[in-house]
Amino acid sequence: MVLDLVIIGLAINVGPLHNSAFILLLSAPRGVRKGLAFIMAWLGCLVLVLAAVLLLTGGKPPAPRSAPSTAALALKLVLGTGMVVYAESKRRRGAGKRPHRTPKWLGRLDSASGWTAAGLGFILQPWGLVAAGAATVVQAHLTSLASYVALVAFCLLATCGLIAMELYATFRPAKARAELGALRDWTEGHQDQVIVTLSLLAGVWLVAKSIYQLV
Repeated sequence: MVLDLVIIGLAINVGPLHNSAFILLLSAPRGVRKGLAFIMAWLGCLVLVLAAVLLLTGGKPPAPRSAPSTAALALKLVLGTGMVVYAESKRRRGAGKRPHRTPKWLGRLDSASGWTAAGLGFILQPWGLVAAGAATVVQAHLTSLASYVALVAFCLLATCGLIAMELYATFRPAKARAELGALRDWTEGHQDQVIVTLSLLAGVWLVAKSIYQLV
């Protein structure tokens, strides 16, 4: 479980779309407050999803080869396959060969409210990866402190990039504005390549691990 959650958490953390939106929020007036609203909503979603899974399973994994266990593995297999197919489709369409156009709604984040920032923290979750994390937790046997530490670490790992940018903008606002702006420019310029790479790596891992456990 731990290795799966580390891989999924890292993939969530470095996703380009939510990071670009978050940097724009930080650059807006009262950006630190808006960034905090985004992080709280983002982290709250992860916690709620994991809490719902734990309520359903009681912290005990379903018996091997049982219907719930097979369903969880099948879900991870479907999600992984979808990521691989999406990555290959995007690559064939020429990811990175054409200029990337910034979505118009990103350009309007300067005037976004704190509530809008919180809403974005919910909407911009990479829900496919979050679902893969939830399916992984279904199979977890949470009987020790280490297991719960792993869940907390997963949530923090999936959020650590946002937290680091928030702290940087709080304590070094002038320097952060320039450096985070450069990071956003790089992210937008390489967004397609990042998405293809993340989708392919995470997808291959989920497919291979699911097939191994199903067989």
